[in-house]
Amino acid sequence: MGDLRKGILMLRKLTTVAALLVATSFLFAACGSDEEEAAPAATAAPAATAAPAATAAPAEDVVVCELAYYTGEFGSYGPFLTASLSFAIDNVINVDPPLGRTWDLVSEDIGTVGEGQAARTCLERHDADVLVSPAHGYRPYRSWLQEWLQENDSPLMPTVHGGTIPGNLGGTGSEPIFRAQGLDEALGMSGSLYADSVGAKTAVIFATQVEGFQIAATAASLAADVVGIEVLARIDVPAEQPSYRAEAEKIADLAPDVVIVQAGGVESATLINETTEAGASLHWIGETGWVIPEFMAALGAEGVAAQQSVGFAAFSHNDATPAWDFYEPLWTDTPGYGDTHGDASDMYHFSAYDLLVHTALAVEKAGSYNASDWAPAMFEVGDGPGTVCYTYTDCLALIRAGKDIDYEGVTGPGSYSPGGVNAVSQSYTPYNDDGSLGEAVLLDMDRALDIIGMIAIEAECDENNECAWGG
Repeated sequence: MGDLRKGILMLRKLTTVAALLVATSFLFAACGSDEEEAAPAATAAPAATAAPAATAAPAEDVVVCELAYYTGEFGSYGPFLTASLSFAIDNVINVDPPLGRTWDLVSEDIGTVGEGQAARTCLERHDADVLVSPAHGYRPYRSWLQEWLQENDSPLMPTVHGGTIPGNLGGTGSEPIFRAQGLDEALGMSGSLYADSVGAKTAVIFATQVEGFQIAATAASLAADVVGIEVLARIDVPAEQPSYRAEAEKIADLAPDVVIVQAGGVESATLINETTEAGASLHWIGETGWVIPEFMAALGAEGVAAQQSVGFAAFSHNDATPAWDFYEPLWTDTPGYGDTHGDASDMYHFSAYDLLVHTALAVEKAGSYNASDWAPAMFEVGDGPGTVCYTYTDCLALIRAGKDIDYEGVTGPGSYSPGGVNAVSQSYTPYNDDGSLGEAVLLDMDRALDIIGMIAIEAECDENNECAWGG
């Protein structure tokens, strides 16, 4: 499997820039007010995570401010996601930080106050140099942030899960967004592509009313039409409900070949368990968040065994590379990470690790934390020509020696589209009947890019850089 992944990733390295010109022009973002007041002081992270600083770090340090999830529909994800960032910062980057300035992680909870207010607190109160993970709520505060960038040439904006931001926004000094996981639309498309690969002819699409899940569900529906799968029903429901019994009974009655689910882990597990209670055993295709331990804790191995199959469409890592040989044992053996927050192969962990390493290398290459310098450096350190390197330490030494580098990480070749979308290998990962993860199945890259091209929608921007997109 490792050789197959390596071969596909090498091919992707050669083709991704041209292909992603089409593949990354996409859809919507969340609605809300652009006139938010400054948020309250930083929310304390759960004890298992790096606690947010009470005040901004000293001037000589670099403040990295995470738009975090501790409350709201993604509240169960918070410690897991923060751990992905603190691991790379504490155990890799701060061993020898770029430009000699230590990174200090601050986490601002967006679940209660909203993403826009949390972003303003990061910049106005914490004086953040790096704003990590703008995502579903980006559109309401985009105009304000554009003005901030024009005045300050800051912050840098790497995002682990910014898949709702259209693919033609980003990758520039004026909009320095670089996404680690591709776009939510591509993940939704992957569910239908995998369903087609196993011969499914009918599907039900279930989604909670969260922006990213709605985007992915729409992409799954459009892709199903392209590949010839009949969508028997599209079921949209509120998030965070204690029960989805009526929806489960409807799915059981429809008896589709597959159920494609775009919902949080706990909601998804509730739906599957209640479908089991309704007497149905089906094939379930979920989304990236199903890798988070809360999903399996709520479903249980017995819940998997009661269904024909349970798995999720996402993207895969490359375990046939020196990058993996360094990263995997470090994650596994560092207390508070592998023993607390799951395997190194969880895609939030390895994609966040690659994103932050890539960010730090680009800072060293750029020679500053100015967005206008950093954005072009992100392309320079991830694309050839240059000396191929796989770890932060090796790549940093090459940059300091005046060499051009080509960083290849755990996620893939380190290439980004012109809009700042990372090249990832779409995949489907099954759960085994004992609740453990099975081996990822790589999907057809060329077909995936073709389908994305057919259903792509871009943000439309005027001469004043005011952009509109669907929602």
